[in-house]
Amino acid sequence: MYRFFNWIRLLLILVSSIYFSLACAQEKFPNKPVTLVVPQAPGGANDAIARVVGQKLSELTGQSFVVENRPGAGGNIGTAYVAKARNDGYTLLLTADSAYVINPSLYKNTGFDPIKDFEAISTVATSGYVLVANNNFPANNTSELINLAKQQPGKIMIGSAGNGTVNHLVGEMLNKAAGIDMVHIPYKGAAAAVTDLVGGQVQVSVQSLPSSISFIRSGRIKVLGVVNDKRLAALPNAAPIQETLAGLSVTPWYGVFVPASTPKQINVQLQTLINQAIEAEDVKEKLAGLGAEPYKLSGDKFTTLIRSELIRWAKVVKDSGASID
Repeated sequence: MYRFFNWIRLLLILVSSIYFSLACAQEKFPNKPVTLVVPQAPGGANDAIARVVGQKLSELTGQSFVVENRPGAGGNIGTAYVAKARNDGYTLLLTADSAYVINPSLYKNTGFDPIKDFEAISTVATSGYVLVANNNFPANNTSELINLAKQQPGKIMIGSAGNGTVNHLVGEMLNKAAGIDMVHIPYKGAAAAVTDLVGGQVQVSVQSLPSSISFIRSGRIKVLGVVNDKRLAALPNAAPIQETLAGLSVTPWYGVFVPASTPKQINVQLQTLINQAIEAEDVKEKLAGLGAEPYKLSGDKFTTLIRSELIRWAKVVKDSGASID
């Protein structure tokens, strides 16, 4: 009889555990504020996109999605912080592709593994990258730039947001593909590079559209070409560089990640929420104002993109000789 009651008690405990697990699985997510970590400083493209998306996620869920900037080491500090955070879905990483797929080839120790330490939830946006020039620069398109650079090897200075950034590496790709020798001038951020471009201290620069769109629209700099693989809605008359140099294109992305082993049901709910957010008309309008647009790629497809990008950028970094200790 005693053994019978023990079995009954164990059965009740088991049933209670299953019921509790199912209840937790069905619990509304999120039910408290969510931290959206941006591993770059306020004011940049990634930060601006995160605030647009975060605001819409707050509206959709009734919970705050708080953007927390954790800049440093090219994005490594904030990314490593999220890698070590609790895997409960309440600490998310929203990062630019450069910090996620380029840094592992640039730094000896980033503090994170882009495949093992995270679950890829979804991309949220893509933005334009453009080759821009000072208004007094003689060239007006990619072909004219290449011709001029061949006539003046080592004379044209190309500014970037810093060593190892997309801006820098695209410039190196351009040098190699065109067989030219523009001199790289690294700055501490895109804003400083654009400022000196306007002032004529450097002649050309590769810039993200969110960082340069106001200067382009105000006529303070001119566009020589688009780095993306297609024309941009914000600059319909600017031709892609790959029309001159086949294969030279970059399509940047901004995406959301959670720490590895975050429960699958939370990941699915996050994907659904993000898709709803970026499909909202007001979000599309706000992103367009930044020179960006929604980009939806979730789960395994996003992971496949990341793996291919890691391989691609590792080769570009190696060819450029760029390295940061």
